[in-house]
This record gives sequence, structure tokens and C-alpha cells, in this order.
Amino acid sequence: MHATAEIEQKQQKFVSKYLDPASRLGEILFGLIMVLTVTLTAGLTVAEGRHGVRQLLVAAIGCNVAWGIIDAIMYIMNCVTVRSGKVRLVRAVQSASNDQAALRLIQEEIEPELQELLDSQQADALSRSVLKHIAQAKIATKALTKEDIYGALACFWLVFVSCLPAAIPFFIFSQPRFALRVSNFLLLVLLFLVGQKWGQYAGANRFVAGSAMVTIGLILVGVAILLGG
Repeated sequence: MHATAEIEQKQQKFVSKYLDPASRLGEILFGLIMVLTVTLTAGLTVAEGRHGVRQLLVAAIGCNVAWGIIDAIMYIMNCVTVRSGKVRLVRAVQSASNDQAALRLIQEEIEPELQELLDSQQADALSRSVLKHIAQAKIATKALTKEDIYGALACFWLVFVSCLPAAIPFFIFSQPRFALRVSNFLLLVLLFLVGQKWGQYAGANRFVAGSAMVTIGLILVGVAILLGG
């Protein structure tokens, strides 16, 4: 038991190192919605008996794996895109005709929310500080880094593990439709818990946030099914 707890703790540290809380909750949410969509759709044509259980089990686990791989690839693509944008900014600032042109480039990249917290003098001082740093920066041209790979693995692992409860009923129950109902119930509970956690981070009412997440999740699942997803 102690060894298992230690492994779980290391896994949590690994995921939290590469994914911020909002990203972690987003990964779990999208994974749950995708699995719920697949199991509900598969439930419309599922066969009876053990064969039907195997069908749903393969659908649930296959969805976990597929969505985890897709999310991992999207994570890498996003990292490469963000890094390329930073390289372009550094090159543009370093090749600007004068300091004013360079400052304008920097100000366009600074988050508007951050600028709203500062008065004009503080915003200008921040921009000049960034300019001083960028002017001396060396451009890293690596397209892919070790951290990108680790982050992608964290995405895959989080999506896959968080959706595993949906597959558990198919290991336990021999009646596919009953197993499907239990699986969907567990997915709704997980959606509620994700909503509660989101409400905690956002400073909102946790029960309301959890209920809203279940409602939104069901609406998105309905839209996906109607559109052939």
C-alpha cells in the first residue's frame, strides 16, 4: 500500500509539473465528454450478453487511448507554436528600427489583463524592462524539447487515467446495458467533481459549478451525438 501511494504521489507531481490546474481540469473534462459520447452512442447498438460487454469495454478503453494520443499531439503542436511565436518576437524586437518600434511590439504581446493592473508609467517601465531582456537574449531554435515530450506524456496519462472509471463496470457486470448505465453514472459523478474543483479555483460556489459542469457536459454530448460524433 505504501509503495502504491508513493507511485501515485510521483505521478501527481509529474502531471502538475507540466500542466497547470486549468489545463489539468480541461484535459479531464474533454476526456470525460468524449468517453460519455462514445458510450452513449455505442449503447444504441450494443449486443446483449458478454459480447456486448466486450464491445462497450473496447469502445470505452479505445476512446481513452485515442483521445489521450490526440491530446498529447495537440499539446506538442501548441508548445512548438508558442515557442515559434516567442522566437519571432525576439527577432522582430532585435531587428526593430528603434526603441519605440521595439516597445510597440512588446506592448502588443503583453497580456491586456496585466496592463490593466498598471498605470501608464508602470506599464512603460515593464515594457522597457522586457525590452532590455529581449535585446540581450539568445534565440533558442529547438523545435522540440524534452519538456514538450514530458508534457505530452502528462496529457496522455491524465486523460487515460481520469476516464478509466468508465471502463470498470464492464469488467464487473455481465449485462451490457446495466454496465453502461453504471458507467455513465460514474462519468456524470466525475463531471460534477471536476466542476466542483473548477469552482474552487475560480472562487465560485462549488455545488453550482459542479451542477453547471454536468449540465454543460450533457449538452455537449447531445450536440456531439446529433452531429454524428
